[in-house]
Order: sequence, then C-alpha cells, then structure tokens
Amino acid sequence: MRTLLLRSLFARPVTIGAPLPDKPSLEDSVLAELGRALEVKAKRLYGRSITIREVDAGSCNGCELEIHALNNAVYDVERFGIKFAASPRHADVLLVTGPVTHNMKTALERTYAATPEPKWVVAVGDCAAGCGVFANSYATVGELAKVVPVDLVIKGCPPRPIDLLKGLITLMDRTTAKAEI
Repeated sequence: MRTLLLRSLFARPVTIGAPLPDKPSLEDSVLAELGRALEVKAKRLYGRSITIREVDAGSCNGCELEIHALNNAVYDVERFGIKFAASPRHADVLLVTGPVTHNMKTALERTYAATPEPKWVVAVGDCAAGCGVFANSYATVGELAKVVPVDLVIKGCPPRPIDLLKGLITLMDRTTAKAEI
C-alpha cells in the first residue's frame, strides 16, 4: 500500500498537453468546419440556433458522456449556436439514448408530447436504434422507434461527439430538403 501511495505522489499527471495557439490540429479544423456548417443550416431553417433536450431512456450512460462532451472546452458547441435545454418545451431536437425501459416509456411519451412542433427525434447509439445488448431484456419495451417516431439514427457504441455533429447536420439537410419540396 505504501508503495502504491508513494508511486502516485511522485508520478506525473496523465493529461493531454495544451494545443499550440498558432497551429490548430486536424480535428480542431474539422470540428470548426462542422460547427459552422450546422450553425448556418440551423439559422437558415429556424432563423436562430437549435436547442437540444437529451433524454436517457434507460442506457448505460456511455452515450450521455459523449453528448456532454459536446459542451466541454474541446468541442464547445455553444459557440456554434447549439444549446441544451432542461425543458422539452424549449427544445427543437430530442436526443434519446438507450433502449426504452418500461419505467421510462410514459416519461418519454410525455416529453415528446411537450416538445413543440417542429420537432425532431434522434436515436443516439446502438441501444436506441435496435436495443443493442439489451435486445431481449425483460426490462425494455424495445427500440426508440416503437415508442416515438424517429427522424435520424446515429449509430455507435457510443458515437463520438464529431459523429453527433455530423448527424445533426444530416438532420438539418433532410429537413431543408423536405421544406423545399
């Protein structure tokens, strides 16, 4: 025990070094490009930014960690006009994670009903798309599409924050295409 304690006291921290201010990484430039594209599409479609309500319908919290990463200092999607709301009454997009459990079915239906039109539902992760490892569980109702209509599925276990942004851009493209028809 003493050896472990001493080793941890004198070990260097395991962190990522700060990026150089004059040379952004490839991932930073991809993020900036995706964020700006999403901001432009949202403003064209809505005339304002989009607001997201995240709903956990019974997941393992892996997808939530990636969704919350969108707000951290690395991704900081609020600079692109993407905001998260605590109430579905203020939301444009519902990001739903996990297979729908029996305990969350009614809450999810009420959340969907409380979200004003136009609204979109995005199934985030393999569990929301097709129940994943919880497919034959006695505790689940099933995939998200069995409870509320789904507009977009973002696959992954869990999907990366960049994939979430790409999915939101795809959603905006589909919506813009439907509006022009």
